[in-house]
Amino acid sequence: MYIGRFVVVGPGLGAYRVSSRSFPNRRVVDREGTLTVGPTADAEATDNPYVSYNCLRAAGEGVVVGNGSHVDPVAEKVDLGYPSRDALALALLALDFEKDDYDTPRIAGVVTDEEAFVGTVRRDALLVEAVTEPTLVATYEEDRPMAFEFAAETAAEAASEAYDLDFEHPVCAAAARVTADGVETAIENGD
Repeated sequence: MYIGRFVVVGPGLGAYRVSSRSFPNRRVVDREGTLTVGPTADAEATDNPYVSYNCLRAAGEGVVVGNGSHVDPVAEKVDLGYPSRDALALALLALDFEKDDYDTPRIAGVVTDEEAFVGTVRRDALLVEAVTEPTLVATYEEDRPMAFEFAAETAAEAASEAYDLDFEHPVCAAAARVTADGVETAIENGD
């Protein structure tokens, strides 16, 4: 099944995976602690604004994960002291769903060592929820947050598990483990 890009978040753990039929030549790179999705050297040139973006960024006492340019304003709001729920709701509402041929939803999560929030904005809804167990939301098919079995305990395990999940067209993945001691991140580019 093709569910597109997705996040899995729960207290202490967040993961994001790019799944794509249209732009498969992408990878995640670490830019001084911010994980960024961008084209590979052999990717065709495009002016599509939804191909490159920060997908995981430290914020407050945790991280923000998501599928587009909304990751930065969510992180900025968290850094300003906004509650995670409000930061997600404000940024998702302000940027709305992607104005592409599919009205692609924006999805995101905020994770600290003790709590997690997941959100999505679609053409028909804005949903932001506190979650106490791993929860998945995707851009297609699974576009409502749902509890999801996710066994990873480290950032590296989470990036690998997200990449290897049985959904079609994996491209790359990023993940973070958040503890009281800080944030650990990992990347899986399928190399």
